[in-house]
Amino acid sequence: MWRVLGWVSIVLTGVLVAGSLTAYGAYLNLVGSINQEKIDEAALGSRPPKVGKALNILLIGSDQRDGANGKYGRVAGERSDTIILAHVSPKRDGATMISFPRDSMVRLPTCKSRTGQVLPARTGMINESFNYGGATCTWRTIESLTGIHIDHFAKVDFSGFKTVVDALGGVEVCLSSPVNDPKSKLNLPAGRQTVKGEDALGYVRLRYNIGNDGSDLGRIKRQQLFMASLVKKATSSDILTDPVQLNGFLTAAARTVTTDSNFNIDKMRELAGSVKGLSTGAVRFVTVPTRPWTLDPNRVEWVQPTAGQLFTSIKNDTQAKTTPKQPVKPKLPPNQVRVQVLNGTTTAGLASGVADDLQQRGFNIAKVGNAPGGPYAKTQLRYGPNGAGGVDTVAVALQSAATKQSVPNARTSTVYLVVGADWKGVKPPSSRSLSNQLGGISAKTNICATPQ
Repeated sequence: MWRVLGWVSIVLTGVLVAGSLTAYGAYLNLVGSINQEKIDEAALGSRPPKVGKALNILLIGSDQRDGANGKYGRVAGERSDTIILAHVSPKRDGATMISFPRDSMVRLPTCKSRTGQVLPARTGMINESFNYGGATCTWRTIESLTGIHIDHFAKVDFSGFKTVVDALGGVEVCLSSPVNDPKSKLNLPAGRQTVKGEDALGYVRLRYNIGNDGSDLGRIKRQQLFMASLVKKATSSDILTDPVQLNGFLTAAARTVTTDSNFNIDKMRELAGSVKGLSTGAVRFVTVPTRPWTLDPNRVEWVQPTAGQLFTSIKNDTQAKTTPKQPVKPKLPPNQVRVQVLNGTTTAGLASGVADDLQQRGFNIAKVGNAPGGPYAKTQLRYGPNGAGGVDTVAVALQSAATKQSVPNARTSTVYLVVGADWKGVKPPSSRSLSNQLGGISAKTNICATPQ
């Protein structure tokens, strides 16, 4: 039972914190300590439909600087330096955490300000939505940009973050070079080490004096590595088997968390109990793919169609669908396989469309053309001895089975895909495969093997 709390409290502290705290908050009489905020559902406007039983929770990291946070500098208002969408699969056996860079230039929807003023739709930085319209506006913004239905939100501030980390006795990080940064109040040597308190907060806020990667994207990567390390620590920490320590941890942490008022105790208890089987490797962190914004290189824009594919895979929960067992496990990833696509049908332009789909799955396209001797009733995969390692990778990416045809005298490593009349298409990329392509991080990631 306590181990479950470790999962939920850390996955949702790093990503789903509110769920865990409240799930056991009732059991430990802590519910009254958790702040709740009513979301104006009418202000959310036209919403994406909810698909299946997956759970999507919006995590907002607030930089509000009043009260206990005043020592970090008195700044009016409240911004969201961290925006993460936590997607928990319907079977509760996997979770994908999508980070949205705060410097993303996006189309912000119409929102009500905190004072009730209507703010028209416009292009702006994604974190403006929270400063102007609070959690409701951020909720609407993420739904409008991704097409993903959000179920709940949780907000954590500076003090809440430190409380959780300290309750675990700190979290391990690994720096490739020493850091001395006055802005984040961080002074650490190079190498593997455990940080807590102000050092832990300084590490996740760090943006300057950190080698060549002082960007917001670099900070997001460090935050993801930190949260992955947090998950690993939480699932092995002694605090989870010590009710006294655990009670102290929850009491302190619950006071710094805010959730939507619909995230009631029954839903939180259900969530906490349903993630028992979640393994460390099943929680993955990924960032929306970006590139410098065309109008200002200090801002970023999302790379399409990859960003849209990521959102679609999450919305449809393709990672949660069971993939039929293949007789042979692919030996090579798509980015190491060259494919030549040949149209064996009478449908003009089909090969080009198939090539585009395969390229989006990560395959290297050698050439596109028409298959001699057609038309063909059945789709074929032709390969020589040097292409044997890649033919299964192509085969499992197709919607229907293709006939494999070995060509012993062929010397090329290219796999030839002859599209026949039975063609049903290329499988859409799953969130797991997209996560791998985008450099996804999990608790199994070697933190010292990843530059930071």
